[in-house]
Amino acid sequence: MCGLCGIVRFDTPPEAGTLWRMTRTLAHRGPDDEGVAVTGPAGLGHTRLSILDLSAAGHQPMASADGAVTLVFNGEIYNFRALRRELEDEGVRHTGGSDTEVLLRAYLAWGEGAFDRLHGMFAFAIWDARTSTLHLLRDRFGIKPLHYAALSTGIVFGSEIKAILASGLIGREMSWRAFHEYLYFGNSLGAGTFFEGIRKLEPGHHLVLTEAGTRVRARWSPEAIAQIDPTPEVAARNVLEKLDAAVESHLVSDVPVGVFLSGGIDSSAIATLAQRHYAGRLRTYSVGFDFDPGADELPAARRLAERIGTDHHELRLTGGNVPAVIERLIDAHDVPFDDAANIPLALLCEALKGDLKVVLQGDGGDEMFGGYPGYALLARAGLWGPLSRLGLLLTRPLPESRHRDRVRRVLGYLAASDPATRMALMRFHERLERLPTRVFTEDAAERLRHHDPFARYREIGRRFGHLDALQAMLYADSTALLPDRFLEKVDRATMAYGIESRVPFLDDELSAYAMALPSSLKVRRGQKKWVLRRALRGTVADQILDAPKMGFGVPVSEWLRGPLHRYLRDTLRDTAASAPELFDPAALDRCIDEHVSGRHDNGKLLYKLLNFSLWRDKYLP
Repeated sequence: MCGLCGIVRFDTPPEAGTLWRMTRTLAHRGPDDEGVAVTGPAGLGHTRLSILDLSAAGHQPMASADGAVTLVFNGEIYNFRALRRELEDEGVRHTGGSDTEVLLRAYLAWGEGAFDRLHGMFAFAIWDARTSTLHLLRDRFGIKPLHYAALSTGIVFGSEIKAILASGLIGREMSWRAFHEYLYFGNSLGAGTFFEGIRKLEPGHHLVLTEAGTRVRARWSPEAIAQIDPTPEVAARNVLEKLDAAVESHLVSDVPVGVFLSGGIDSSAIATLAQRHYAGRLRTYSVGFDFDPGADELPAARRLAERIGTDHHELRLTGGNVPAVIERLIDAHDVPFDDAANIPLALLCEALKGDLKVVLQGDGGDEMFGGYPGYALLARAGLWGPLSRLGLLLTRPLPESRHRDRVRRVLGYLAASDPATRMALMRFHERLERLPTRVFTEDAAERLRHHDPFARYREIGRRFGHLDALQAMLYADSTALLPDRFLEKVDRATMAYGIESRVPFLDDELSAYAMALPSSLKVRRGQKKWVLRRALRGTVADQILDAPKMGFGVPVSEWLRGPLHRYLRDTLRDTAASAPELFDPAALDRCIDEHVSGRHDNGKLLYKLLNFSLWRDKYLP
């Protein structure tokens, strides 16, 4: 729902024309309405995707009756009706039915205390002229994005980086720290972005700006969660109750709601529970792609839809002109981003544009309940650690091959005794023996080495290293992998087509409970999502609960050997020619040749370099 932006300058009030230019870069996020408000040193802009209260009463920027407080909001507050009742009990009256108005009136009534009462996904800005204060706030997991950049006497901010760049107040200097992180993990981490001076407001954080300066603090952190150890029966019962309540609350909407149904555990659970609460027939959507090498999930999704009685739709999409899709996604993200699962998601949203505004997805289930490959190994980290160190010695003399690379990568992170190093290596899809800096000139490689790509994981390790290996990794993935990669992917690929994605597994109460459970309930006897599967027995079919984990199969490595080979080589050669200080042409060719021949699988690195080259050509002067 929506895009927002703004400028606060205490020396020179912002111009409406600048605000309009920024706002219109976000039109895809809110195609239904737009608005700008300038009040003193503050200017706010907004584009609206109308979901709650479709009338003009939901127009933004939204101001108090006296004009002293102005708000722009993106997201959904799922407990807004309960908050509205509290306010009405205190004598507060509302003119419309939106959650935005509830937030505005809650702030007027309760001040900053209102922020801790919000349950939902959101990013918002409040300008309070009474104290000349700007508040920026982002939800616990960073489901909705918010970026900002400091000015000499103020700040500029936006849902997406493109809005900040459109202000003309911030330059386009590349961050080498972010670049080094990207080469390892496929995205920047934490507050940093690819642009020096432009930062992400981190999940759960609150920024306050006054003429005296800026302060940023966490309003919520996983450290606040007290660990519990219920019996399996109690845990399963509570998980089902909280998931059911989360799905029901996420259905609040004045427009039709759909579910992306893959046939996997998470989306099947959401669709089943949603149909029970939805007034009418819920729309479900399943998709097959011509480039998916995995098993076809359409039959399983179809059987579930027939069983629960949804209005089911199947789409079969082709990759078509993949380079064009990749380039469109560069525009959507504003930064290099290497998770190719955004390609099928974008193709699906493009096919549904105009037919659907709100969709529920299963994202977050893996981080909350332990669904990723490698988690089962971490559950026995005490056993695998010594064996992995021996395995590294035994595999060292083996001939180089893709299979050897894969084995040594897994052995490498299991052998790490330092929690932070293990966390980082699990999310680095190559090996330290083959560093990504090998394709750069020595000067560029040295500049990259000035920045520690594992710095974010070292910080996370200090925070969660006292937990057992699996629980620490679950917390690490909820802190880094989820917001910086997967939620970023979902937000940009869906909002690029004016579709709002909701993620019930990240509901405040459900996620807090799941993160408090011991890791032994999440992975047991090698089975991932153990307590979630137990909770869903009798609700979701056993064939789905017992099936292996599936997902969008995007054969990037195969593409780069085949149909994208020439596109890859030409793009990287052009970049090497235009930036001779950056890439070593011979090393680039060697990396491509190794991949095409099959000697090594360099697909991850090459896809990162392809996206970086396309981004550099488009965004840097």
